[in-house]
Amino acid sequence: MKAHDGMYIGGEWRSAAGQDTIAVVNPVDEQVIDHVPAGTAEDVDSAVHAARAALPAWSATPPAERAAKLTALRDHLVARKDEIAATISAELGAPPAFAQAVHTGLPIAIAGSYAELAASYAFEEKIGNSTVYQEPVGVVGAITPWNYPLYQIVNKVAPALAAGCTVVLKPAEDTPLTAQLFAEAVHEAGLPAGVFNLVTGLGPVAGQALVEHEGVDLVSFTGSTAVGKTIGATAGAAVKRVALELGGKSANVILPSADLAKAVGVGVANVMGNSGQTCSAWTRMLVHADQYDEAVELASAAAAKYTVGDRVGPLVNAKQLARVRGYIEKGVQEGARIVAGGPEAPLEQGYYVTPTVFADVTPEMTIAQEEIFGPVVSIIKYVDEDDALRIANGTVYGLAGGVWAADEAEAVAFARRMDTGQVDINGGRFNPLAPFGGYKQSGVGRELGVHGLTEYLQTKSLQF
Repeated sequence: MKAHDGMYIGGEWRSAAGQDTIAVVNPVDEQVIDHVPAGTAEDVDSAVHAARAALPAWSATPPAERAAKLTALRDHLVARKDEIAATISAELGAPPAFAQAVHTGLPIAIAGSYAELAASYAFEEKIGNSTVYQEPVGVVGAITPWNYPLYQIVNKVAPALAAGCTVVLKPAEDTPLTAQLFAEAVHEAGLPAGVFNLVTGLGPVAGQALVEHEGVDLVSFTGSTAVGKTIGATAGAAVKRVALELGGKSANVILPSADLAKAVGVGVANVMGNSGQTCSAWTRMLVHADQYDEAVELASAAAAKYTVGDRVGPLVNAKQLARVRGYIEKGVQEGARIVAGGPEAPLEQGYYVTPTVFADVTPEMTIAQEEIFGPVVSIIKYVDEDDALRIANGTVYGLAGGVWAADEAEAVAFARRMDTGQVDINGGRFNPLAPFGGYKQSGVGRELGVHGLTEYLQTKSLQF
């Protein structure tokens, strides 16, 4: 499957500085499908130097020309979309249809949106006797997770390149093959050498070296809140900018006037997508006490439709499987009641978890407070809207959420009181141009659209 050595630095594929490799495992059958180099601090240093060397010319490139290169990159991703989708299915375990539509189609569309933004964004403006310029931050160290391999890469690399920055990417060690395909598309699109660089490797080695490197001006990281805190502390010591998209424990608030069956069905579907490995998933379903029993029945029936291996793929690795099963067992220990699924292995092979629904969950339980990152829904009872708001806001996270009500204004009024960065009203569909990011410990900064572009810009004013 692999046609190169894995390190794309300075516009060419290079052998790694060390000899160690990382096995890439297919979570469907638990078989090794490839190996990639385990990058070292030396590899990161080479990549950062290549990015710094390319920065002056790329940052000075007219935005329209940067837009043309991003359009070419988008077109080469389109040409490779079937190969990319198949690779994501192989290294992440995503069902093929989901890999094609969501894992591949969505990021390709986002890449196109940044080509358009690069051409249309006003990088300078007049304010009184000042001319204000928006200039690239510099070299970006991008560290991406495994749950949406191409999407997370595009969310960081495309706006950084549109802004005039250069990039060093360290992808997740579980899904590096998608990153290699992205690098091939970059090369085919004719981006100048050093504008984009790829180093595969482990987080504590290559990732840490990238965060600590004095040649990196901004670190953009998506992953766990625990790692995000460490990155933030390290970057803060060097007064280095960060963009952090971290964990979530989002609430799906179903107000009494809502269409209960629709709200429950969409809520369960929201969690089951990508095998529950989505930071913005609505893993807490909040239902009024008078409708609680009916909602539990509806959720149990909805979860049963998500067949393992068909509609729900495996978790990414054995460690994640053990983690999710541990949370399910913890829920039972703390008094929650399983009404669908459970910790037992549904298949003899593969890192699968049966879609699971808990009833009788109280807000202080572990499964209601901590991010599980698997296909697990916790249904929580509330007595009135103030109680629902207290529960919804009662975690350290604030990434996303949903609100349902017959009157849209009622839902909006509730959503405005939620401490979270993005809320869907009555199942509002995802908007790839709207800012995405969290409150509280769900992160710092925003991705997507204009707000995602400005993360990679800094402001200079000239007075006349």
